[in-house]
Amino acid sequence: MTPALPRRAFLAGAVAIGVGTGFEVLSVTPAHAAPGTPEIFDCTAWNARPPTSAVSLAGNNPNKILVHHTDFPNTPDATQADSFAIAKEIQDLHIDHNGWIDSGQHFTISRSGVIMEGRHRSLERLKAGSNMVVGAHCPGQNSSAIGIENNGTYMTEAPPAVLYGALTGMCAYICWQYGLSASEIYGHRDFLSTTDCPGDVLYGMLPQLRLDVAAEVDPGGRVWPSLGQGTDGENVRALQYLLTQTGRSLGVDGDFGPATASAVEDFQKAAGLTVDGVAGATTWELLVPPRRNGSSGAAVTAAQRLLNLHGSSLTADGVFGSLTASAVKAFQTAGGLPADGVVASNTWSRLLATP
Repeated sequence: MTPALPRRAFLAGAVAIGVGTGFEVLSVTPAHAAPGTPEIFDCTAWNARPPTSAVSLAGNNPNKILVHHTDFPNTPDATQADSFAIAKEIQDLHIDHNGWIDSGQHFTISRSGVIMEGRHRSLERLKAGSNMVVGAHCPGQNSSAIGIENNGTYMTEAPPAVLYGALTGMCAYICWQYGLSASEIYGHRDFLSTTDCPGDVLYGMLPQLRLDVAAEVDPGGRVWPSLGQGTDGENVRALQYLLTQTGRSLGVDGDFGPATASAVEDFQKAAGLTVDGVAGATTWELLVPPRRNGSSGAAVTAAQRLLNLHGSSLTADGVFGSLTASAVKAFQTAGGLPADGVVASNTWSRLLATP
């Protein structure tokens, strides 16, 4: 039986930490170079209708992920066919009722953990790790946020564990492909005050989701510096660059003063962490984004400066080119890490260790 139109159809658009002397250890699973690639069924697999007109590309990479719930009944979605039917129902609603050209969201996850492409070409761009399809899942965010619909209603109950696991893996893959920090995972309601999406319970799970995604992106036993007011040096400078990368206005001078503490507190609040103004393990885990050849910005500058502390002689220009990639691989080889040339969590952690 087809459920009633959901409210959203009408819208436009176990971590263990130990504290050492000045450092915190985050223990998760053994290290590897990158998260696994989840199985994602494309639009052809679930027999999607063609878009009513060509989808548009934003001309940029996404800067965040928005988590949604469908507001549909909490059905089992027990078979693959059941999952595909959900994707089709959403597309029909979005085209026939909302008047959109295609499904509004980029990806859909069923209650049995089946991941499906929503809007056409979303999977193509994700696999390429460049550019994104313009969606229709949240006003003001459709050209900058990847939207993930999670089937069900999560106002008073949690999503099934298999859905949560699929969501974690999908977010990790998106973060890896597009170089996003796990801190850039939000709920729909964060950007649209008139919706309760993704439901009170799922929304309350987002801080843990960010930590789980961070661990999935580059798991390993990591040691992070614990920085607070009164500390200084290159690690503080790296922290300031990384906070700047998140869009916070902050001077980069290597001194941890009140302005840096305020920026850390603002970041912690946004990420759902304990707000204490101290950059410890959980803060670092959500702050460091994967950076690779072709990346640019303040986070790259931070990595280049840290590499120079460890013996490189790079120009800290914020442009991740072949020389930076070679320096990263040399550093990783010397430290016994997979020499993939990507500055992800394990490499960030080693770079922040005192040379």
